[in-house]
Amino acid sequence: MPDPEIAALRAKLAARVRSPEIAQRRRDFDMIATVYPTPADATVTPVDAGGVRAEWTATPGAAAERAVLYVHGGGYVIGSLASHRHLVAEIGRASGARVLALDYRLAPEHPFPAPIEDTLAGYRFLLDQGLAPAHIALAGDSAGGGLVAAALVAIRDAGLAQPAAGWCISPWVDMDGIGGSMAANAARDPTVQRGPLLEMAALYLNGADAKSPLAAPIFADLAGIAPLFIQVGSVETLLDDAVRLAARAGAAEVPVTLEIWPEMVHVWHLFHPELAAGRRAIAAGGAFLRGAFSGRRE
Repeated sequence: MPDPEIAALRAKLAARVRSPEIAQRRRDFDMIATVYPTPADATVTPVDAGGVRAEWTATPGAAAERAVLYVHGGGYVIGSLASHRHLVAEIGRASGARVLALDYRLAPEHPFPAPIEDTLAGYRFLLDQGLAPAHIALAGDSAGGGLVAAALVAIRDAGLAQPAAGWCISPWVDMDGIGGSMAANAARDPTVQRGPLLEMAALYLNGADAKSPLAAPIFADLAGIAPLFIQVGSVETLLDDAVRLAARAGAAEVPVTLEIWPEMVHVWHLFHPELAAGRRAIAAGGAFLRGAFSGRRE
C-alpha cells in the first residue's frame, strides 16, 4: 500500500524553488533547522576538532566512549551544522553514542580535497581524545555519504586503524552522473537531477579528475575499509550510486549491507519528524552501529 506521508512530502519537495545563487541556497537549506528544531533533550557543544569547526551532540544515555563522526550532505556546496542538527541528534540517540558533526569546508571556496582533509582531521581528533577506533563510526548523507566512503579510504591510506563501520545514506559517489537511475528515476525524484548535480560536481572538483578515487569513491580500491551500511530510496536518481558502491565494496571483500527503501526520496531521514519511514530508517542505521560497536553485525 502506498505511503501517504511520503506522497505528501514528495509533493512538497517538488514545489520548492531552487535559487541560482549559492548564498541563497545555503540559507534556504539551513531553514530546515527552523522547520525541524533540535530535540529539547539534546545537548549541543561547539568544539574545534583538529582545526575543523564542529559540534558534539549528546542525547540521554549516550555512551561517552562511543562516537559517530557525521558529515552532512549538500553536494559539497551547501549544508551545515544547522541544517542537519535535528538528524544528528536522532542518529546519536539511535546508535547510543555521542555524535561529532563536522562543519567541513565547502566548495567553491574550498574545493576537493578539502572535505576529505577535514574529515580525516576529525577522525584524528577523536583518536586523540582517547576513543578506540572500534568505538568510532562514520556516517553521512548524500555528498556526506560519499565522503564517508572516501574518508575510510583516506584513513586506510594514512595508516590509521579503521573505525567500526561506515553508514552511507543516499550516497553520491559518481561525479559524472552516469548511473542508469539518473535518467530512469528523473521523473520520480523531486530533489536530485543530473544537471544541478553536475554543476555541484564541477564546483567541487575545480578541474580535478571526476574519476579521482577520493572524489568519486565508486572508482576507489575499497579493500580493507570498515563494514558499510548503505541506505537509498527506490525513487532516487542516485539509486545506482548506492547499488554500485555496494557491489564494489562487496567485490573488495568488504562486509556490506544495502537497503533499498520503497517509495523513499533522497535522504528521507531528514524528514523524520513527519515521516515514519524516516524514523524507521534511522532506527535501522542506529541498530547497525550498535552492533558494530559491540563487535557484531545486526
